Amino acid sequence: MRLARASRTDEAADPARQLYERIGTFLFDQRLDPSPANFAFAWHLLHDPNGALARAVENLTEGGVRLTQRDIESLGCEPPANATKAREKVDGLVAKTQMQVEGFQDMVQAMRAETAGFGRDLAASADAIRRSSEGPHGGVLEEVSRITGAMIERVHRAESQLESATREATELRSALEEARDNARRDALTQLPNRRAFEEAFSAQQASGARLCIAVCDVDHFKSVNDRFGHAVGDRVLRTIAQALSEVCVGHLVARHGGEEFAILFSGIGIAKARDIMENARSMVASKRYRLRESDMPIGEITFSAGLTRVHIGESLVDSFDRADTKLYEAKNAGRNRVIGG
Repeated sequence: MRLARASRTDEAADPARQLYERIGTFLFDQRLDPSPANFAFAWHLLHDPNGALARAVENLTEGGVRLTQRDIESLGCEPPANATKAREKVDGLVAKTQMQVEGFQDMVQAMRAETAGFGRDLAASADAIRRSSEGPHGGVLEEVSRITGAMIERVHRAESQLESATREATELRSALEEARDNARRDALTQLPNRRAFEEAFSAQQASGARLCIAVCDVDHFKSVNDRFGHAVGDRVLRTIAQALSEVCVGHLVARHGGEEFAILFSGIGIAKARDIMENARSMVASKRYRLRESDMPIGEITFSAGLTRVHIGESLVDSFDRADTKLYEAKNAGRNRVIGG
């Protein structure tokens, strides 16, 4: 499928209306529901018909194949500005909540220590009162001892409640930390996701570190899914993720979306980064993949990669697009190769 039909517009029409009609045509042609997620995907695709997302769609739909909903989810798209602001707002709320939980935890622990000390003082006073209750004012002292004993019981109950509150605060703090980590981790491969990659790039660029970026894409991945199913495709992605992580140890390997991975090399030059990528490519290509159930060979699995150095002060968009362009050069040159330097 090409985007020709979706690109047909009335030259005299308003540009916004043209884009709207092209989006509707695209969704209709692909038999996709007009959901907000699909509409956003189509907007990003048609708003930049020469971008990386458009090239990925062209590759997937070559030969008239329609996109599936799973393809849409795998390819993804950059979030619109309001979604980015919403994500930042959520991050801020999570951070604020975590700070409040930590403050509450400290307060509860201080209260527990103070309550425990008060309980010990009460117990000592009660013992002293009981020893003095044999005198002429024994009745009064016995009553005071009884009241003191009741107060001690209340202190013990308070200590138990504070201990429970401390435990709950600790569990909530752990849950918040886990949620923040999960938001930056890909569920399938357990690699950092695109969001984590973007944050790491910003931090490393701000530190002035020497950086390189590699973008990898699994060759003919759609045919693996078509022939053997998505479960096998998922296992292939996990295998490649593991290989990249092993070879690129010390550097950030992320799943950028679908069958695409990104590596942020820090503290090394382009020549060393290329050697690492060639080692990873060779490791993946040398494996012989088989179906678990029948031991049937899947065939050769390879990936292509584009590599570039990051210039000081350069944005992620610019450097990533350059690496992505080199990736497509590798695809057009026959696949199973690394281009860049």
